[in-house]
Amino acid sequence: MPSPGEVASLAGDLGRELAAPQAAALAAYLTVLVQWKDSVNLVSARDWRDALANLVADSWHLADFLAGLPLPEAPRCLDLGAGAGLPGLPLRAFWTPGRYLLVEPRRKRVAFMRTALGRMALARTEVRACRAEELPAAELPADLVLSRAFMPWRELLAFVRPMLAPGGLCVVMANQDAPAPAQLPPGFCLAGRARYPSGAGWRYFWALSSASMSM
Repeated sequence: MPSPGEVASLAGDLGRELAAPQAAALAAYLTVLVQWKDSVNLVSARDWRDALANLVADSWHLADFLAGLPLPEAPRCLDLGAGAGLPGLPLRAFWTPGRYLLVEPRRKRVAFMRTALGRMALARTEVRACRAEELPAAELPADLVLSRAFMPWRELLAFVRPMLAPGGLCVVMANQDAPAPAQLPPGFCLAGRARYPSGAGWRYFWALSSASMSM
């Protein structure tokens, strides 16, 4: 299992310098992920090094992206279909504002995330064992909704629009070779975008804002 020092060393090779608490949190997450990944069918990564380079690294790029978006000082955040805790659990080692809820209905994945969360000691981060549409009204509206692979992005926008606060943001994590969609569904505008290298190609973030926050 990885030590914080090993995690920090590999992250450095990938271009990211980790603070000691970040390295410790990621080592804890990767340890639990490797222990659970086959029995719960969480990810296809071969080992913790593969998971760090090809899955967890997305989260520190996402943290940088979120830091530049027009969000409230303490946003209410929803991570839908959180599954293996990605991007949210590693993300919260780097980006800590507000309250962050990982929403997942499958019991084994909920158990995995709660185990990992307990070892990572992340502040204001919780797991909700329910379907996204069953979230209590007290948890809404959200200032930020994101998901790694909950549903295709156009369907995601339609699904989350009733959950968003006025001017709330939906962040799409995209692997397709496009900096942003040429046309957005009615009621949304582009609030930010970024790309970062991954393997031999690029990955993208699109921040899409409800029209009430017209730019």
